Amino acid sequence: MVPLFCIFAAMKRAIVIGASSGIGRQVAQLLIQNGWHVGLGSRRIELIDELKAMAPDRVYTASIDVTNPNATKSLLSLIDKLGGMGLYIHVAGIGFQNAMLDEEKELSTLNTNVVGFSRMVGEAFRFFASHAGGHIVVVSSIAGTKGMGAAAAYSCSKAFQSAYTDALQQISASRNLHIQFTDVRPGFVDTELLASSNGRFPMMISSRKAAKSIIKAVYKKKRVTYIDWRWRIVAWLWRWLPLSLWRRFDFFTIR
Repeated sequence: MVPLFCIFAAMKRAIVIGASSGIGRQVAQLLIQNGWHVGLGSRRIELIDELKAMAPDRVYTASIDVTNPNATKSLLSLIDKLGGMGLYIHVAGIGFQNAMLDEEKELSTLNTNVVGFSRMVGEAFRFFASHAGGHIVVVSSIAGTKGMGAAAAYSCSKAFQSAYTDALQQISASRNLHIQFTDVRPGFVDTELLASSNGRFPMMISSRKAAKSIIKAVYKKKRVTYIDWRWRIVAWLWRWLPLSLWRRFDFFTIR
């Protein structure tokens, strides 16, 4: 049995992986503003170190590359510096519009979004399993609804993330581990990922608005949440669209 002081120590202590920019950075800022003790991990540590100025006594940082096999050791070290963890938010990810299936881009996406994702989320799960539970939040994507030709590896990696989260919830329930899960499925968010392309993206929202939706979902402990209710409708329509029609659907192809 885990001592009560360990449980209380984890309250309002969150780790955000992928906090250097975009949604992750905005989520980190909101948690800090809401009084949380926060551990931030990113490859670009100089960018997350900037956030320490918001609350030097409550913010801890670490250089963490999820594609590095030693990343889990860095995560555990960060948790130790933070004094515990009650909330783990995984935002780290990459993606490319890659209809020509450039090998380097495809494998890089899978290494980060599948291998790196399962490495880090799995470690968070094991930590919570041995510390009386916790809350795991993953930022997947609307793109995971169906395989998208314009971004094959990206869309399929996001489907993996949602399915992996489902699997972990099943394990948690079967072992009575008291681990909660939230799968966040954004549509198009104004981040570096989209800014680097010349695509046309409908219903785009700011990363700040996306982060506020994520924090709200965390407090409400939602199991699955779509950022912007319109994308929930789109996902439902996509899910039921026959493959004979889907294969002709090139809405997201860059022109």
